[in-house]
Amino acid sequence: MDLGARWPEPARGEPYRIVLVGRTSAAGLRAVSQALGALKDGKAPQGLELLAVVLLADAPGRLPLSLLRRIRVLRSVARVHRVPWIPAWRTGDHPKYVPRQLVTLSKLVGGELYGEGAVS
Repeated sequence: MDLGARWPEPARGEPYRIVLVGRTSAAGLRAVSQALGALKDGKAPQGLELLAVVLLADAPGRLPLSLLRRIRVLRSVARVHRVPWIPAWRTGDHPKYVPRQLVTLSKLVGGELYGEGAVS
């Protein structure tokens, strides 16, 4: 269930197990860091269980060192999964091959990847 930029409310029957998702841009990493801080400081609804942080590549290619350092800090407080740049997503298409990172995430959250014929 995608709740956008709000916390789920388990007291209202919404999921308590969450995955924080952000881009690997400076702004995306800052937003993830702030959300993790809110969880730690009790500013999020009680009873939430963080499964992982998912970082989606914001562009093709390697990340600058400054962003890699920020990701290392995030990894020190949460389980972090990085998803590579997938050009097909830009146009709303399915990729020809599903990166292994997505297969791992699908198993983590109990979801399916593009039906049963997904290639990893």
